[in-house]
Amino acid sequence: MKDKLLPSILTFVFSSVLIAQVDIPRNAEEDKDKVMSDAYWALWNPEVQAKIDKDIEANRKADAKVKLEGANENTVVQIEQVSHDFIFGAHMFNFNQLGDESLNARYRSLFGSLFNSATVAFYWEHFEMQQGRPRFAAEFWDSESYWKNSDNPKFEEHWRRPAPDPVIEYCKSQGIRVHGHPLVWGNRSWHVPTWILKNCAKGEEAEKLNTLIAEFPKHGNKSVAEKYTKKYKGMSAKELEQYIPNTIAELNRLTKKRICEIAAYYGDKVDSWDVVNESATDWGKGLIVRGESICKSHYGIMPGDYPYLSFKTAQNAFPASVKLNINDYKCDADYAAEVKDLLSRGCKVDIVGSQMHLFNPKRTLEISQGKKIQTPQQVQNTMDSISVGKPIHLSEITITAPDTSKRGRMMQAIIARNLYRKWFSIKPMMGITWWNVVDDCGAPGEPSMSGLFTRGMNPKPAFYALNNLINGEWKTILSKNAESDGSVKFRGFKGKYRLSWTDAQGNERFKYVYVK
Repeated sequence: MKDKLLPSILTFVFSSVLIAQVDIPRNAEEDKDKVMSDAYWALWNPEVQAKIDKDIEANRKADAKVKLEGANENTVVQIEQVSHDFIFGAHMFNFNQLGDESLNARYRSLFGSLFNSATVAFYWEHFEMQQGRPRFAAEFWDSESYWKNSDNPKFEEHWRRPAPDPVIEYCKSQGIRVHGHPLVWGNRSWHVPTWILKNCAKGEEAEKLNTLIAEFPKHGNKSVAEKYTKKYKGMSAKELEQYIPNTIAELNRLTKKRICEIAAYYGDKVDSWDVVNESATDWGKGLIVRGESICKSHYGIMPGDYPYLSFKTAQNAFPASVKLNINDYKCDADYAAEVKDLLSRGCKVDIVGSQMHLFNPKRTLEISQGKKIQTPQQVQNTMDSISVGKPIHLSEITITAPDTSKRGRMMQAIIARNLYRKWFSIKPMMGITWWNVVDDCGAPGEPSMSGLFTRGMNPKPAFYALNNLINGEWKTILSKNAESDGSVKFRGFKGKYRLSWTDAQGNERFKYVYVK
């Protein structure tokens, strides 16, 4: 029965003709040759798989009836799905950064062949490295030649932070959905500019700020957050507001300015945004308080009630067609309560983002051994816990191979396939976004074996597993006879279709329709 659950991985044409057939070892007589344990397959058993199939059929497909000109019951109609309604995305943080033109071309070509959505980096620290100089357009250090001549790309200040304009222009030229990440985030190592607090404090308040912050933040490969003094730790949010009121007011102003500036520049060119990233911890700790102008966030000093401030600013600044997301890894009751509170206060929260990072290779091994980590029921419970009547975007996922062996890479592929199938089956889910596409291209501290491709852009089994789902099992291609009234009925995965037929006069006809 297990053999039926292990798919042979199909051939795929990628950039040029790339043919590969990968078989998963199935020698049950020798433990060393088995990829996943019996305990793992007991969790992902035939009954579970059948339930997933049933839910995919119910939640991801729809019926269609299309009237065709010049057709009758003898007309054969070719029905081909050309795009998915569901989002299959990845971040595009390594755009033109792989140090070789052919590798960059392969990387770019994934967006449009495997991925229909790209997450584009807008981390404030590297987007506005100098105050008042937002980095929209490409500069000399965004060129392919620059990265080709970089000896240590990971030590470059803007590694994984390409200028957004060229990335967005490329995506739009390929019909790829664009998702901006993020507008507001409290993280000091990866987002909040090192200059912001110093530049917010003027005159006497600059001296006061020095009594609150023992060490200001530093960014780079050894990023550190600011360190606060005992005085700061002993003060309430209201006391801090009274102590440095102008500094807090300026921090609030600059946060709003950033949102409005980006909105004015891009308008509806970017389809959706993570307006607020990873704020549920502050909510759960009771640190976000209505009416206060400062939040003593677990990250450090943040604007008061910053999720509400951010969403209200964004919904007034962006066109109504732009989707506004909230995003978090803390997928529990605190997160759901925070979203419900924002909605109750009139915030436009269109999509709820959820993260799942298996960063530690040991976790992959434990999953393969049947440990109860990201089981079908746990996945369902997580999604149920954050379901508030809004679509869910699994906005960041990492599935790490335990090593570079064939067996280790197969583990990654099997886990990815089963999790994608389960996520795809859940009704509120609207998309899944893989995080690091290429091995050894993550942020410092992230695993080097979590990509779908090697550093040399050679596809791994996990790539074929996902491609087999996205461009194989989950893409509808049919040939059907039309009805006597000239219509054709079919059921397929939601998305855009091209219907082609020869009418009664012998003319070749085609029509594009959406199945929703």
